[in-house]
Amino acid sequence: MAGKSFTNQEISQILTEIAAAFEVKGDDQFRIRAYQNAADAIEHSTQEVKNLWERNKLTSIPGVGAGLASHLDELFKTGTVKHFTQVKKSLPAGMFPLLTLPGIGPKTAYKLSKKLKLTDSKTAVNKLKKAASEGKIAGLEGFAQKSQAEILETIKQDKKTPKNARLRLDKAHLIANDIIQFLKQSSDVQKVFPMGSLRRRNATVGDIDIGVATLKPQEVVSHIKTYSKIKEVLASGEGVVRFLHENKQQIDIKIVKPDSFGALLQHFTGSKSHNIHLRELALKKKFSLSEYGIKVKGKLKPTPTEKEFYATLGLDWIPPELREDRGEIEAAKTHKLPQLVKLKDIKGDLHIHTNYDWISSHDAADYNIKDLIKTSINKSYEYIAIGDHNPSQSSYSQSQIISQVKKRSEQIKSTMKTQVKSRVLNILISLEVDIKPDGSLALPDQSLKSLDFIIASIHSSMKMDKAKMTERILKAISHPKVKILGHPTGHLFNRRESYDLDWDQIFLSCKKHQVALEINSYPARLDVNDLIVKEAISKDIKIAINTDAHSISELDHMQYGIDVARRGWAKSSDIINTYTWTKLKDWLKI
Repeated sequence: MAGKSFTNQEISQILTEIAAAFEVKGDDQFRIRAYQNAADAIEHSTQEVKNLWERNKLTSIPGVGAGLASHLDELFKTGTVKHFTQVKKSLPAGMFPLLTLPGIGPKTAYKLSKKLKLTDSKTAVNKLKKAASEGKIAGLEGFAQKSQAEILETIKQDKKTPKNARLRLDKAHLIANDIIQFLKQSSDVQKVFPMGSLRRRNATVGDIDIGVATLKPQEVVSHIKTYSKIKEVLASGEGVVRFLHENKQQIDIKIVKPDSFGALLQHFTGSKSHNIHLRELALKKKFSLSEYGIKVKGKLKPTPTEKEFYATLGLDWIPPELREDRGEIEAAKTHKLPQLVKLKDIKGDLHIHTNYDWISSHDAADYNIKDLIKTSINKSYEYIAIGDHNPSQSSYSQSQIISQVKKRSEQIKSTMKTQVKSRVLNILISLEVDIKPDGSLALPDQSLKSLDFIIASIHSSMKMDKAKMTERILKAISHPKVKILGHPTGHLFNRRESYDLDWDQIFLSCKKHQVALEINSYPARLDVNDLIVKEAISKDIKIAINTDAHSISELDHMQYGIDVARRGWAKSSDIINTYTWTKLKDWLKI
């Protein structure tokens, strides 16, 4: 199925507009909520919806039932949805662009577009700004001078704020951590945590949300305003400070008293779908929820911690990474949440490069084996696997490649004897080997004898169709020396989309040949994603979390792979590099 191309952002926008149209028309609240939930889930999904469509797994998206899945199927097949066109037909086209403006909901957007005759979606926002500047909104029924001023300010601020400026997780983490360290310099700040998609450890992050607990909000606001990297303060009050960072990212700092901090953290960390599910659960108990806490019999219950918040609803505390409404609430009710893998569980890195002196097929690292050994010992690793790229086939003959691989293995063994005297670190001799377009490996079999195992990865011909790409990988991972499938989808943020694969076949083959899927921790990859991880471990496919490091600093990227694994519900037992050295050798069959 080739299908029409739509990004997750485009699909999310389409569903948001349909939900708005239903709301204006007074449609069923459950239908409106379903579209809103689906739009939010798709916007923040780490997997392309088109890929899910191709695998007939649209209903795995929170909020997408059979009916909505059929509409999305029509969208991908034809580029449009007749039902959606009919729903929007009687509404002014100018109302929909107004929905992107903060504070303007569907009914307000409809009123403004009707009263001001905003019939063209391309000019609607500019015409609204002109009307507000000329004082025409204050005279409309239901509006006043204050609302007119707020609309004008909203449009001005919206134009200043970058659109679709989602950051990679690592970049967002650095910015947030810098702000958090600055906030901790104030003695008035009792607690401070990141919130939102950053705390859920999404692969990309939009606005950066930070929560603060304090008894002196005004003093904290004053402290925030002295932060040297503020480009412009967008809003300020006792409860919030919103500003543009010098890198043009919007930062929202929410401020509450300590008794409400648990509720604040929960409210602004959970995805929309997760929070709606919690709200429905609370209503059944005749409670009501907000960012300030839980009202029981009309009285606000103090919730200084998230644990107390969830306990009030009869739930175990849910790790932030799981708060996507993918079954975590049901698991928390029955005390069946998984014990997620942690960084401290990792006993080694099984995909690391060095600057070994040969002409490799791809880029080498900028450090040597001795530096790698020293750093790995400092990390208290039990083992590492040195997996340089294979020698270049265009630069060496087959016999030279065999000789080069053997020579490298001998040199690594020699270095082990001189550098790892106490045997606190075990070293596996590996290579990252290219999977050629026909599925064969870019090394002759005779050269593999001196290797403990190999990582098989695709680095070329990435536009093959789904069937051919799948067959290519299946052939490669059937080789007995292949134990890890490296960066399995080829994804690179803002550079390259994932290639299409038949994952059911990949899973079957990995299971049959005992091959682990790699979560590549390099922040520009984070490949595979959490949904694939969750599906893989449900089929008892093992995962390897590796850094693919090409510099010493990149050896610290392991946490980002852990984040993906945790979002995929992975336990330490699902990850081969949490195994002891003895168990790992047994799994690798060496």
